[in-house]
Amino acid sequence: MESLPCKGCKGMCCGPVPITNNERKKIQKEIRKMPVKKRLELKNQNRYIGTCIFFDEINNRCGIHSARPSICKAFGFYQNLVCFKSPSTASTKRYHASEPPAGILSVDFTWKDFT
Repeated sequence: MESLPCKGCKGMCCGPVPITNNERKKIQKEIRKMPVKKRLELKNQNRYIGTCIFFDEINNRCGIHSARPSICKAFGFYQNLVCFKSPSTASTKRYHASEPPAGILSVDFTWKDFT
């Protein structure tokens, strides 16, 4: 995020987010160790339709940044994951996931799957 202009985006590029089973488990651990107050604040936020369920609308950032999926880490740096505010940041390489997705956050996996 340091090299992308993420401030002010409101999570518009944070979705749909495919995740693997390993990423789901990692996110689940992150959510469970989160203080209850913070977890509830994140869970109960209103987001744009299609935005990742873990986008922190209040702080305008990823609410699970340390456990974010690989596609989120790759966003903005690959030809097929271009940031619309910083297209020059993307390389000519294409992103390919190392594992098949188990589902999509907000569609196949919701908060009930992580708490």
